[in-house]
Amino acid sequence: MINQTFYSIFKKGSKTYFYSSLFFPTNIRKEVFQLYGFVRKADNFVDTIPQDKQGFYRFKHKYERGISGETTGDIVIDTFVELVNKNNFDKKWIDAFFKSMEMDLVNTNYITLDDTLKYIYGSAEVIGLMMAKTMNLPEESHYYAKYLGRAMQYINFIRDIPEDLDLGRVYFPKSDLEEFGLEKLDYDYTKNHKDRFVQYIHRQIDRYCEWQSIAEKGYKYIPNRYLISVKTASELYHWTAEQIYKNPFVVYEWKVKPLLTKILMTTIANIIDPNKPKSKKQFYCPLKKTTPDYTEF
Repeated sequence: MINQTFYSIFKKGSKTYFYSSLFFPTNIRKEVFQLYGFVRKADNFVDTIPQDKQGFYRFKHKYERGISGETTGDIVIDTFVELVNKNNFDKKWIDAFFKSMEMDLVNTNYITLDDTLKYIYGSAEVIGLMMAKTMNLPEESHYYAKYLGRAMQYINFIRDIPEDLDLGRVYFPKSDLEEFGLEKLDYDYTKNHKDRFVQYIHRQIDRYCEWQSIAEKGYKYIPNRYLISVKTASELYHWTAEQIYKNPFVVYEWKVKPLLTKILMTTIANIIDPNKPKSKKQFYCPLKKTTPDYTEF
């Protein structure tokens, strides 16, 4: 039985992860909800307007007390600490997670891709590692688990450009903006530089595709009863990437997320055959530069 606190946090935070995770076996599903509840609660402090810095640091210090052996009285923290100890999470992973959340508090600029990847390691790759440990996957899978977390996070960056701008953030490397002759990503600016913006977003999605292709090589380490959920979430993020690739300016119109019917259809397909290869018609992932027709923009 999943505690209502974790159920509510998860369902409110991400429909894609929430519904795809429902198909994990009961014991794994419970722990996935506990893991997501912890990281989502911490993330909520830094993603509100205005940010709740005091709330974030209270949460962080309470975790530090909990991991030192104290019962904090916060069900999200105390349950997560039990999860850390049960699944032998490397405590440095949680430290890296908090470090990335703190970077959001100061709106760090990311000059190079390496700078961006430092943030992504703590905000997403370590979550992939904790998921791998939760599923008790072999050590060989961890490399690919990091790439899956990285790829999904990058789609979030692309999808959430306007939302992040409201928070004063641009996660993409400044060097990419300079390469495509862009000064900023505000709609009032990019609408006057359509070709450059389209090429810029295509570059970001090509990068996602490279990482996603690496991540998928790790599916062989995931038992089918777990692969249903993992592959469903991954394919739904891929669908989001495809929609944005077709029309990069859609990110300014609505938050591109699959409807529940799409989530259920993808899940059913993976239940029937979780090892079925992706359909080239359904999943478009360009790995080479193309020159698309911009007239629709």
